[in-house]
Amino acid sequence: MTEETPGFEEKPDVPSGATPDDAEPTAAPEGAAPAGDESAAAQAQAQLAGLTAQLDQVRTALGERTADLQRLQAEYQNYRRRVERDRIAVKEVAIANLLTELLPVLDDIGRARDHGELVGGFKSVGESLETVTAKLGLQTFGKEGEPFDPMIHEALMHSYAPDVTETTCVAILQPGYRFGERTIRPARVAVAEPQPGAQAVKSEDATAEAADDKESGGPDEG
Repeated sequence: MTEETPGFEEKPDVPSGATPDDAEPTAAPEGAAPAGDESAAAQAQAQLAGLTAQLDQVRTALGERTADLQRLQAEYQNYRRRVERDRIAVKEVAIANLLTELLPVLDDIGRARDHGELVGGFKSVGESLETVTAKLGLQTFGKEGEPFDPMIHEALMHSYAPDVTETTCVAILQPGYRFGERTIRPARVAVAEPQPGAQAVKSEDATAEAADDKESGGPDEG
């Protein structure tokens, strides 16, 4: 039998160099967050703030680039419209110059037609030329009996006539030509004006007739 020494109790073996506190770790108080979690949360907030600032910068830069693109697009559209307008203007001037050079030929064709000389091959060529110039936009104007307009008529002859009440074109010496809104050549015409005193005579006659009607009690009723 083994004898036990009274007054001594057996204790668990403790490694050398270790304190009794190391043998049984102390539990952390309930509800206390570890220090590492707080620093991680602070770093996450700092990173979020940095990303938000970068996002704002990117949005600002995107807005500026979008505005620049819209401005360049508007300038390009204006440039295209200006180029197209200039191109049309240059084309119209070129066609108008060409038609102006052809007017003497058209006058010769017209005179030949008036004298019955537009026959044979010359007639075919003349009509073809008139067709081509009409397709290019050349228009003829000037008619006998229309009021004289110094903007589109050029008076080469002047006379008086009892049967007109205003300055009137009584003969078309050369037709006028226009291309679009541009007058290439005014119509060269002979004009007639009312005879001097004709209006006064008509006014006196009208006054006398009115007086006679008044004396006789008015015009006879049917």
